[in-house]
Amino acid sequence: MATSADQEVTVDEAPSTTYQDGTSATTASAIAKGDSVLVLGMTSGTTITAAQVIVQPTGGGGAAASSAAGVIPFQRGAPSTAKQDGRIPASYTEGSGTIVSGTTANKATEAALSAYPGGVVDRVVKVSTGEYEVHYIGVNWPHHIFVDQSFKIVGAD
Repeated sequence: MATSADQEVTVDEAPSTTYQDGTSATTASAIAKGDSVLVLGMTSGTTITAAQVIVQPTGGGGAAASSAAGVIPFQRGAPSTAKQDGRIPASYTEGSGTIVSGTTANKATEAALSAYPGGVVDRVVKVSTGEYEVHYIGVNWPHHIFVDQSFKIVGAD
């Protein structure tokens, strides 16, 4: 499969992988080629072992939203167009914090990818303010997406 930024990724299904279409449970066979999906799980390079696959509503996400959200697809050797948007926690230092997993990491990832589709999340870190830094790869910008305790986007850099 490919991200909305055309980065090829492999999605591996686990025995515990769940599927959702809107608020309803569904099955893998109900997902059609070309459907826009959000895949939550563990990453290794460009492979995601899926814990949850969520079919995205038409018109509410996917490739069209990536340009509206300001996602800049990664191009090797391209100069960085890094910028800052919103509020970055004042005490944030890159590389600091505690890695989180499970439901908390999934909710932070879902919020980040809803606002900035097209990249791959490789970890979620709880920073000293209690907010979460979602580490986002596969695009030039943003690289860090900040999510508050209620899983609302507060900033990106």
